[in-house]
Amino acid sequence: MMMPLWIDVGTLDDIPPMGARVVKSLEGDIALFRTADDRVFALYDRCPHKGGPLSQGIVHGASVTCPLHAWVISLETGAVEGPDEGCVHRIAVELTGGRVLLGLPASRLVANG
Repeated sequence: MMMPLWIDVGTLDDIPPMGARVVKSLEGDIALFRTADDRVFALYDRCPHKGGPLSQGIVHGASVTCPLHAWVISLETGAVEGPDEGCVHRIAVELTGGRVLLGLPASRLVANG
């Protein structure tokens, strides 16, 4: 297994509270989410139902609701909350000195978008 490469993608202040920001990767857009208590999570920006842009959804607690069909996805696990089923790939995040770092394999290098 390849060790993650920690990539600086901006500051906590770049992500609106209870909102999202998108960064580009070679494998598709990544949505960074910020909760009301300033926790940061990263998921691929595609709902498993119909590919809706999760970054445009509503953040509530530690979940996001897809803007297309109201599927609710856990930001902590990437799992869809019942009664629906599915999962979104989650990406490791570290918050260090106000900077947001994504833990990606070298094959998934990210460029700020």
